Amino acid sequence: MAAKILVVDDDPNVQRLLQYTLKQEGYDVVIASDGTEGFRMWDAEAPDLILLDVMLPKLDGYQVAAKIRGEEGPATHVPIIMLTAEREVEQKVRGLRAGADDYLIKPFHPAELMARIKSLLARFAPRDALVGRPPLGRVLALYGAKGGVGTTTIAINAAIALHRELGRKVCLIDGNLQFGDHRVFLDLGLDRKSIVDIVTAPTIDADLIRQVLVKHDSGVDLLLAPPSPETAELVTPEHLPAIIDQLRGLYDYILIDIDKRLDDVNLGVLEASETMFVVMTADLSCLKNVRLVLETIGHLGRSNAFTGINVKNAEGALKRTIDHQIVNEYRGAISALNTGAPFMLTKADSLLGRSMLDFARVVDKQPIPAAQTALART
Repeated sequence: MAAKILVVDDDPNVQRLLQYTLKQEGYDVVIASDGTEGFRMWDAEAPDLILLDVMLPKLDGYQVAAKIRGEEGPATHVPIIMLTAEREVEQKVRGLRAGADDYLIKPFHPAELMARIKSLLARFAPRDALVGRPPLGRVLALYGAKGGVGTTTIAINAAIALHRELGRKVCLIDGNLQFGDHRVFLDLGLDRKSIVDIVTAPTIDADLIRQVLVKHDSGVDLLLAPPSPETAELVTPEHLPAIIDQLRGLYDYILIDIDKRLDDVNLGVLEASETMFVVMTADLSCLKNVRLVLETIGHLGRSNAFTGINVKNAEGALKRTIDHQIVNEYRGAISALNTGAPFMLTKADSLLGRSMLDFARVVDKQPIPAAQTALART
C-alpha cells in the first residue's frame, strides 16, 4: 500500500507542484489549504507523513505541529517536514521544538525532498515492523587526545545523525563528570536531572534510568553530567559500567563522551565499550598524546581532522591508519555551539553535516572489532 502524504500549504502553485512530484513517486496525496483544515485532515486521513508550510491562514505551521503532537497518543508519531522560506537558525529551531522532525528551505530540489521523505518514512515505520529485532546495544566511547579537538561536537552530532538520519535509537552520555558541556551545547538548564540522580538511588535499574534521561529536541536521549564539579565525586568506577549494562537492552547505540583522564572511571567506561574513537587534530601535541594513549590502551576506535600536519604524515608518525576524516569546518561548528543548536539538527545538509553523516553511516554499517584502532579529527 502506498504511503499517504498530507500537504498543508495555501499556495495553489506549491500544492500542484508537490502533488505532481509525490504522485510521480507513487505516493497518495491529500491537500489542505490552511492550518485548521490541515489539523482536521491529519485526524481524518491518518497520513503517513505531513509536509507543513510555516506561513498558513488561521493556524500557522508551528501551531499545527504543536497541536498534532499534543493530540497524538504515546504509540503514534506522524513525521512532519516543515516547509519554510526562513533561513534563520532561530526559526528552524522553533519549528523543531514545535514538533517537526525535519525542515526544508524554499525553494528546494525535488530530489532532496524525496530523500528526506523516504528517510523519515523508514525511521517512523510502524513499530510492528520491528517486532523481534532487539536493540543493537552498541557502546561507543569518544575520547579527545587533548582539549578543544571537538570530541563533544562529534559525540553530539554523531548521535543525532545516527538517530535522525539512520533511524537508530540513541542514548548520549556526558561522561566528562566534572566539567561536562552537553547542557551548554544543547541549551539545557541546570534544573535537568543528571547521573547523580541515578547513583544516589538505592538501586540502579532500567525504570530509574528512564526517569532520569532527558529527551532532546532531536529525539536523542541524554544522560547529563553532574550540575556541579563537586558532585562528580559521587560517581564511582562501578557506576557507569552498571548504567551502560542497563542501557544496552534499551538502545541501538550508547555514545559516551569522556574526558582525557585515564582514571579508574574512564578505564571502566572503556572496558565496557565496544569501540573507542580517539578524536585528534594533526598537530604535534595531539600526535604525542595519541601515541601515549595507544601505548597505554590496547583497544581503541577511530575518526579524524585537519591542521598543519597532513594526514599521511600523521599516519607515519603513529604507524597506524587514520580511517575516518571529518571535515574541519570551524566556523560552522563554533556557530552551532554558540547557539546551542547542533549542526546535525539545523544544518544537516551543510558540508560539515554531510561529513558527519558519512561517518555515522560507516559506523552503523561496519561494526569495528574491539582490537582495531581508529583515530578521529575534527
